[in-house]
Amino acid sequence: MNHKSCIREVAYELFFTSLSNPNRLKIINLLRKGQKNVSQICQETGFEQTMVSHNLKRLKHCGMVFSEKKGKYKYFKVNSISIQPILDLIDNHMNKFCCKIIGGKK
Repeated sequence: MNHKSCIREVAYELFFTSLSNPNRLKIINLLRKGQKNVSQICQETGFEQTMVSHNLKRLKHCGMVFSEKKGKYKYFKVNSISIQPILDLIDNHMNKFCCKIIGGKK
């Protein structure tokens, strides 16, 4: 396996583990409804501030969310260029296949 292949595999793992973590997934799905600051995310998820900040850092590092400073608050939003379309595709796939499995249909 060459160096580029190894980097690509690690990048895939980083991407998918970032989305598969239940806490990060809850945060990113909340942000799909609109931008929020850390306090709002904590209030709506019930998560501790340090946990939210830690997970937002990972999501931001992976380019899944962006932040924007407004006054004394930093607001986070889903990357609308690449991540929102991916999440929409996942939603369509889940509705067509995964929800049927969970619902007991084949």
